[in-house]
Amino acid sequence: MLNAHHAGAAGAPVYVISKAAKGDEVHTAVAGTAGIEPESVSPPVVRGGYAFMQGTLADPSDSQAAYDTVDRVRDKVHALADADAKVGGTSAINLDVQRAAKHDRNLIIPVVLAVVLVILILLLRSLVAPVILMATVVLSFAAALGVSALVFKYIFGYGGADTSFPLFVFVFLVALGIDYNIFLMTRVREEALRFGTKRAALIGLSATGGVITSAGLVLAGTFSVLATLPLTAFAEIGFAVAFGVLLDTIVVRSVLVTALNFDIGRLMWWPNKLAKVPDAPAAIDAPITDEELEPSGSRAE
Repeated sequence: MLNAHHAGAAGAPVYVISKAAKGDEVHTAVAGTAGIEPESVSPPVVRGGYAFMQGTLADPSDSQAAYDTVDRVRDKVHALADADAKVGGTSAINLDVQRAAKHDRNLIIPVVLAVVLVILILLLRSLVAPVILMATVVLSFAAALGVSALVFKYIFGYGGADTSFPLFVFVFLVALGIDYNIFLMTRVREEALRFGTKRAALIGLSATGGVITSAGLVLAGTFSVLATLPLTAFAEIGFAVAFGVLLDTIVVRSVLVTALNFDIGRLMWWPNKLAKVPDAPAAIDAPITDEELEPSGSRAE
């Protein structure tokens, strides 16, 4: 009914509040802004020393054109001296939330990556391995984000994503993915001193693969419960994290990281002394023994 009889954004007007003495000037500025229907701007209503008015956007309230109009209105009314004008409304709120979310992502994601990288460097005593492991985590996050976007857009028909969606998914997947990386690579490092990197990669995968996969299945099931809630944001986060965890445990940790250990070999540990430990060619293809699967500290000398 609103669309049939009113402008598309009539249900979400732009609100403007200013000092009462500047109400008429602010009204003129708002009415003269491109993207605002001039005849829709209400006369200033003065209460308690402040003037209130509202105007209808010419474009849908959730469009980029509407957000651009909000910026133009703000520029005009803020330029009026002593008006102390503020611009609000649904479009203005959405615009501000999106900008705040973008600022948080641009700040938090690099900080998290830097802190995790430092922890991996201290733990593995290497520079190459931590950088490669961080790259696999970021790749897994990007894949989960992309698949989720395709699924929710083309299968479920969702119009968009919550502004907090990328940051929440990143924090969850990086935390969980790094846990699995640490669990696998610390075992590989222990065995590399005895057998070289390639044999150590096989032993590490054999010893930790079942535990990592089991943990991933449990976590994926836990997060997938969020998808049953009647809230779009939770459904999206639950699906993305569950898919990302399964991708991490089944593909990234089991296949990609182990394959990288094989391809890069002992250079994974550069500049640590492990980079100088050669692989024993005859031992690479030999079956994994029960003794090798035991933790290094529990083996009899």
